[in-house]
Amino acid sequence: MEVDILIDTITECLIDTRTGEEVETEYRARETPIRPKDCRGWKFNWSITEKNGYDIYELFLKGDDTVQGRISVKIGGGVADVEIVETAPHNYSHTGRYRGVGAHLFAIACQVSLDAGCDGVVAFTSKSNLVKYYMDKLNAVEITPRRMVILEKAAQILLEKYMRK
Repeated sequence: MEVDILIDTITECLIDTRTGEEVETEYRARETPIRPKDCRGWKFNWSITEKNGYDIYELFLKGDDTVQGRISVKIGGGVADVEIVETAPHNYSHTGRYRGVGAHLFAIACQVSLDAGCDGVVAFTSKSNLVKYYMDKLNAVEITPRRMVILEKAAQILLEKYMRK
């Protein structure tokens, strides 16, 4: 699958577009399989990525169970491989409720990679028209046509922004 998410901005966390306030977040791996009702309004069928052996991580505001975005990650070959990344429907485009979701999701993948002993390295396949965009926004590197990686230094930037402890 090809990654097709726009990174609206690299923020210190998520920014509420209505108030301009920074909001605290948390994420967790899904413990139950995706159901059809979990995908209503979303662009991707998230059950397919589960069937492909990927774990799904969901982003939330602290103390709120509303999903702000999802990313599917599988550890293999010394990296965290990303199959799908998507902001929640209420966060789509410039009219979305929260800014910073896309980059935050990639930071989660970097954390999963780091926790698995893969040094924060994340690999993904980009849609062709977004290769330069991911280079600019995420400091990703194209290693073969459309195949991209976020290496240790770029991962550290995302981790410092989003994974504050």
